[in-house]
Amino acid sequence: MESVVRHRRGASHGIPRLASIRVSSQGLEPPLPALHRHAVWGRPTRPDRRGEGHGSPRSARSSIPEAEVTCFKLTRRVVFSCGHRYWSDRLTADQNRARFGRFASPFNHGHNYVLDVTAQGPIDPETGMVLNIKDLDRELQSRIVGPLDQTSLNDEIPRFQRCPPTTENLTLYIRDTLAGWSLPVQLTRLRLEEMPTLWCEWHRTGDQERMTLTRSYEFAASHRLHNSALSEERNLELYGKCWNPAGHGHNYVLEITLEGDPHPETGMLVDLELFDRAVHEIVVDRYDHKNLNEDVPELQGLIPTSEVVAQKIWEALEGTLPAKLVRVRLLETARNAFEVERQ
Repeated sequence: MESVVRHRRGASHGIPRLASIRVSSQGLEPPLPALHRHAVWGRPTRPDRRGEGHGSPRSARSSIPEAEVTCFKLTRRVVFSCGHRYWSDRLTADQNRARFGRFASPFNHGHNYVLDVTAQGPIDPETGMVLNIKDLDRELQSRIVGPLDQTSLNDEIPRFQRCPPTTENLTLYIRDTLAGWSLPVQLTRLRLEEMPTLWCEWHRTGDQERMTLTRSYEFAASHRLHNSALSEERNLELYGKCWNPAGHGHNYVLEITLEGDPHPETGMLVDLELFDRAVHEIVVDRYDHKNLNEDVPELQGLIPTSEVVAQKIWEALEGTLPAKLVRVRLLETARNAFEVERQ
């Protein structure tokens, strides 16, 4: 089953947030309570509460009805820079090229990694926090940033003398390294960005773990939102400027997320060359610099809203990629994002 999620960016107390409405076969579900969202740099945001006890740490737990709360999560971001190479001295040059493709090289290249670490736990009634940021920073600096920053992963981290230091394997290394922390919270998610167009995520839900890899693409296209069965007045009421008979356009950003396990030899969840080739052939090359109403066969006769475009991209990619498709996310503008995801 797939569902479509629409995000529109707003602001609350100066912190950017995404208000979400989930559309499924059961109909519209209301936006998630603010307690379920978390600011990237701090504690979960809370609705403004006024009156007696507002702002008191000791009232944090009692002021929130337990029935409304699923969990509290805290996400902290750190950055570090590393060099690595996709090359094994145990293999010949031809064998390395066969295993790692165009990424094979006996020389290092490097990345500025961005790591988001998410932990889950109850709010401490004394402090009003899930966890003191200083304690989390201390663990991340001593276990991750300090040992990894400005290193050659292949040469200086023993684990990567035995397996390729791919983003997927590095994410698992970070998971294992943080498993021994002394913090009173549970590690539930890691997001490691190798480049703005490529990132890996590890999730834990209960005793279940899963890994995803997301690749980002861009295409420019125009469209017009128009329903020929409706009057001009009704179309204008529904679509506003988007009903312009001449159409309008966007620089779309398309994120494709696959799920799986890293290959034991390559360390990669998926062959990126195959991944990129499939997405370009099926979507990007066919949509880029096109009129979505007229030039894309699967959209002809439809109203090419971003919800519909995302759905058609999902249908076109399903079963054609070298790993399990779990999410298609289409950013129409910096303020609007539309998702189709597997339930």
